[in-house]
Amino acid sequence: MPSKIEKKQAAAKLRKPPRDFSYTQNRELSWLRFDNRVLDEAFDETVPLFERLKFVSIFESNLDEFLMVRVGGLSDLAELKKQPVDNKSNMTASEQVDAVMAEMPGLLTRWESIFKSIEGKLDTLGVHRARIDSLTPEERTFVTRYFQAYVSPVISPLVIDPRHPFPNLRNGALYLACGLDGVTDEESLLGLIEIPASMNRVVEIPSPTGTYSYILLEDVILACLDSCFGSYKPLDRALIRVTRNADIDPDGEGVEEEEDYRQHMKRILKKRLRLQPVVLAVSGSLEKATLKTIRKALELSRRSVFTCDIPLDLGYVFGIEGKIPEHLRNELLFTPFKPQPNPTIDMTRSIREQVLQGDKLLFYPYEAMNPFLDLVHEAAYDPECISLRITLYRVAKQSRLCESLIDAAENGKEVTVLMELRARFDEQNNIEWAERLEEAGCTVIYGSEGFKCHSKICQLTYREGMALTRLTLLGTGNFNEKTAKLYSDFMLMTAHPGIGEDANLFFRNLSLGNLRGDYRFLGVAPVGLKPLIMRGLDREIQRALAGEPARVFFKLNSLTDREVIDKIAEASCAGVRVDMIIRGISCLKPGVPGKTENVHVRSIVGRFLEHARVYAFGVDSDMIYLSSADMMTRNTEHRVEIAFPVLDPTCRALVHEYMGMQLRDNVKARSLTSDGTWVPVERAEGEKPFNSQEALLERAYRNAEAAPEPVIEAKPAPEPEPQPVAPKVQEVQATVIEPEPAPAPAPQPDPQVTKPAPETSARRDKPAGKTKAIERHRPGRVRMGLGLIGLGLKTLITGKTK
Repeated sequence: MPSKIEKKQAAAKLRKPPRDFSYTQNRELSWLRFDNRVLDEAFDETVPLFERLKFVSIFESNLDEFLMVRVGGLSDLAELKKQPVDNKSNMTASEQVDAVMAEMPGLLTRWESIFKSIEGKLDTLGVHRARIDSLTPEERTFVTRYFQAYVSPVISPLVIDPRHPFPNLRNGALYLACGLDGVTDEESLLGLIEIPASMNRVVEIPSPTGTYSYILLEDVILACLDSCFGSYKPLDRALIRVTRNADIDPDGEGVEEEEDYRQHMKRILKKRLRLQPVVLAVSGSLEKATLKTIRKALELSRRSVFTCDIPLDLGYVFGIEGKIPEHLRNELLFTPFKPQPNPTIDMTRSIREQVLQGDKLLFYPYEAMNPFLDLVHEAAYDPECISLRITLYRVAKQSRLCESLIDAAENGKEVTVLMELRARFDEQNNIEWAERLEEAGCTVIYGSEGFKCHSKICQLTYREGMALTRLTLLGTGNFNEKTAKLYSDFMLMTAHPGIGEDANLFFRNLSLGNLRGDYRFLGVAPVGLKPLIMRGLDREIQRALAGEPARVFFKLNSLTDREVIDKIAEASCAGVRVDMIIRGISCLKPGVPGKTENVHVRSIVGRFLEHARVYAFGVDSDMIYLSSADMMTRNTEHRVEIAFPVLDPTCRALVHEYMGMQLRDNVKARSLTSDGTWVPVERAEGEKPFNSQEALLERAYRNAEAAPEPVIEAKPAPEPEPQPVAPKVQEVQATVIEPEPAPAPAPQPDPQVTKPAPETSARRDKPAGKTKAIERHRPGRVRMGLGLIGLGLKTLITGKTK
């Protein structure tokens, strides 16, 4: 007889309508198709040859992370007796692992073949990787001497036998493995050498002028392997690399009483190196017995062993880019690009004053991050700035931003930094910066338990007499100087008082651990973001049902949230046109008859990583939000994320224009079909090729060259482009989705809502130029340094110390 609980569960299932899987697909398989799309760039002969090799490396790096995080987590779930079922494909965890493993051999074969093809072409041009089976006598002499002088003293060969158990192979590390034939009667001995991570992996070999030859460190050891194990003779040899599960929940591990959270995270990072293996990669040839010994020691099945005949861990590719001979660089690499100045910002004037006069929108990497970095640096020395608050998720190792925050704290400013220590694979760097910031006097806080803080927000507060003004800086990507040159992202710089009040409340709530704040202008996850999206979709659904034109546009990295997917399908059925640019995972399948016929999905993979998130509602995009959040359940419900409105008409028109250019892309864009595969965008007869990223590069240079002398009284409108600019965008009043059950457009202030505060006598006396202002006010360590210099000079001249 079923229990009462079982009866209730059965009744609940009857009440709940069954899910419709006709327009959804599995997340993991969608991700593999995305990574295969990345590999397509390596096959694209219009891409410079060495850049194609970098895409081969990126494919491998992506796959490593996928195996560590997604397959690792699913493998844990597959061990459960009652496995959860995926709500997009109705597959159990073990079924998903099976499906992934079935796809892997074809992907890896494709990866290996294109690597060999590209390396062969580079070899003919003079960029040569030496292999041990084809070394010239001169190269072999060089390799032997290098091994004896530099490598042999560092490596520690291990012989694995009953008295020496199999060691822990570190996650991602490279090892040389071989079967050994000894002088004793002992059976099947195994030899292991860890490739030293402390040494340069790329060893340059002397070569003729105008060429570049190198050999990998593991090949140096392989070439001299016979001398590594004394009386034992290697019978076979291969490079091996273990990928382990890295899907650790830091909060689930439990923080020990009185343990600093940084110490807790350090303990978690060490544990990641020893978690259960997921796959074993083998490059070379091992006897069946040798491979079986390794596989059984790692407790891996046969299907979890991948073999290839190319180097493992292609990260070294990026290190040899700078070694390419000068006469080959134009042919092998993209034309170097430098992020350009924003045409609406005068870098010779105070950035603060310009933001007070009107919103500014930066678009990386086409435009430089310098206005933001200069603004924070300016604030660190501005006597009227009283506080700086910021959330940091991924930070550059050499961060000018963090140095400015340290300067601000040492200059007496109140600096609060929420440092997210759980940013996967950036934990160690974030821990180190958190310690430095705290030592300098910053107040460092961490994300709430169970909720990573993924939002990108900074607020600067100034006191002018009795009045406070706030500048709020919001981004779709990290405050990271390195990725700002590689990732396509937006940053809004605004003095809008309503957004400023919301941002102030947001930081207050963060410090109190309150994740359920109520905001007027910002959509903040985990509570307020998804409702904002749903209200925007509902508004367009009602318009379509009333016979009015209705449209929704999304630009995302991934779409996996089932509720959002179902609402988009509902909008499509109501007649709403839905255009989406989704770089990676899309669990929604467009073009399914009767379900998603009005949904159109594209992906752009090119020179820069498409990273911005844009939500736009209405045929004229009268509601545009930029955000740090993808439409994934982890973002909408389990992270602290922010969506922020673009209220300034010029900034709104720019976003609309940029997105219009990307929707025109017919070179790097791919369309998602109703069966979940990506296909090249079809060009109409006579239609010219249009690469949106290249067009945006050209536009950035053109705008920088044609930018007029800065005019304070009026903000310049964007220069007209031959690309399709949305009509009437600048005439449409911006709308903010208010959090009511039946939303109506909220009354908005004038687009130029923030005007410069009335000048006091103190402000009139202050020099307008940024440099002069800094020279007049050098508190903290700068003033101390100048004082010590002055004292030293006085001592040298007078001989007196007082």
